[in-house]
Amino acid sequence: MPEDQKDGLSLEAVVEAVLSYGNEKTVAHLIDRVGIDRVASIFYRQTSGARRRVNYHPRTVNFFNLYFQRNAQRRPDGESA
Repeated sequence: MPEDQKDGLSLEAVVEAVLSYGNEKTVAHLIDRVGIDRVASIFYRQTSGARRRVNYHPRTVNFFNLYFQRNAQRRPDGESA
């Protein structure tokens, strides 16, 4: 992607792309830069309720649901861990 187009990406789009197509290193980099709770919050918003995104593969949704439930402070129901 050209450098001048990277500024136009939303954080939500970056989270979706990295969680869907990134490897362990890129996911870790995203979490280090943005924070696990913010990444989890964006992921939960994208995969639950009326605003459910269908761009995530079902295995990806399952994996990150389990990962964030174990490692993030915010759970899918909005409660703190």
